[in-house]
Amino acid sequence: MKKHFTLLLMHISFWSFAQIAMSSGNQNSRWTFGGGLGVGFGSDSYFNLQVSPRVGYKITDQLEGGLSGNVSWQSSNFYKSTMFGFGPFANYYFGRSFFIGANLQQYFINSTEKYSNYKFSTDETALYLGGGYMQNVGNNAFVQIGLMYNVLWKENRSIFSSGFVPSVGFVVGL
Repeated sequence: MKKHFTLLLMHISFWSFAQIAMSSGNQNSRWTFGGGLGVGFGSDSYFNLQVSPRVGYKITDQLEGGLSGNVSWQSSNFYKSTMFGFGPFANYYFGRSFFIGANLQQYFINSTEKYSNYKFSTDETALYLGGGYMQNVGNNAFVQIGLMYNVLWKENRSIFSSGFVPSVGFVVGL
């Protein structure tokens, strides 16, 4: 099961965590909105659909805080699962090319093995810390490439197989 969550993290990293934050239309607005959508396919009829909405507020021109969430549906020949997560985030932007951030997520996971009908439910807290590089691609649009690490991750105790999460995203309105 951890292998499937590794695949999930890869899909989240490269597709779903691709965040697009938009100004609410007013250039003086400090609110940002965004999210991501991910779809993954794999062997054994593996399928994953993940949605990650977020809303933020620019506290200063460099500091943004807000709430993010995600929901993921996975299925394969062997199991099906649903994972919900939500929590606060903060990003600090400096030099208009770099950022550091923190994201606290509380995950709730429900899984069912298809052959035995065994049901498994758990929850896990993750505190992601990291940062990365930001490239302006025009107007107030940026591409972000970064790496986050879950400082609460424990090998053989976590539902996730690794504490590292690479991220690629887009931000508009910073």
